[in-house]
Amino acid sequence: MPNRFVVHDSKKLLASDIKNAIDNFEEYTEILGDAERNVIKIITLNDKKYTIKSFKIPNVINQVAYRFFRKSKAERSFMYANKLLEAGIKTPFPIAFEVRTTPFLFKKSFYVSELVECDLTYRELTTDFGIEDHEEILRAFTRFTFELHKSGINFLDHSPGNTLIERTEDGYEFSLVDLNRMEFGEMSFETRIKNFARLTIHESMIRVMSNEYAKCTSENESEIFRLMWQYTQEFQNRYHGKRKLKRKIFFWKKKYRD
Repeated sequence: MPNRFVVHDSKKLLASDIKNAIDNFEEYTEILGDAERNVIKIITLNDKKYTIKSFKIPNVINQVAYRFFRKSKAERSFMYANKLLEAGIKTPFPIAFEVRTTPFLFKKSFYVSELVECDLTYRELTTDFGIEDHEEILRAFTRFTFELHKSGINFLDHSPGNTLIERTEDGYEFSLVDLNRMEFGEMSFETRIKNFARLTIHESMIRVMSNEYAKCTSENESEIFRLMWQYTQEFQNRYHGKRKLKRKIFFWKKKYRD
């Protein structure tokens, strides 16, 4: 598989501009987010803003896996964005992706999408309980998640920073980002509830979400809350356990010392 550059059929006229932007990625200075692992930069073409996500080069084992056996994160992001849009789920419109390889190893990949402006992300709900419509947003988000599950969409990175929230005259609209880890198909009750595990550490938020999810289903609210809280605690224990191990192994790195 040689280097590949793929542009959405509806955006072919942008192909040369997008390819040039990817080739000159390092020259752009407007960065979106913390850029801790992957770097997202904002570019402007024809007075319209886009994002280019540059995925970090994986370890050697994964360089072999992505070269011969697995689709890159950029390609999966492009594919899954199209699948979400076909299912009526909002996500920044997928423009293009590029993968770069050597004969035996995978190296870099880039994903380009339209920039979506939003009022807040789910993360703000976990840090600012003074938001005037906090509970209304949380309940609407829970109904949105139920619709994902009903459509057979398991967003494996359903975490605080990956849902953009926009207030509208009719309520709220939600857009998913960071799409490279998704599964599609019928979901069991426990799988659906486990999908909430990464979202918050706050019991009060989980009580609201379990109450609203029970309204969307015929399942028992107490059982939903029990499982939602259990899976949340299990995820937090695994997360902090991994960070503790990484602090021991990578003790010289600042991000693991802080």
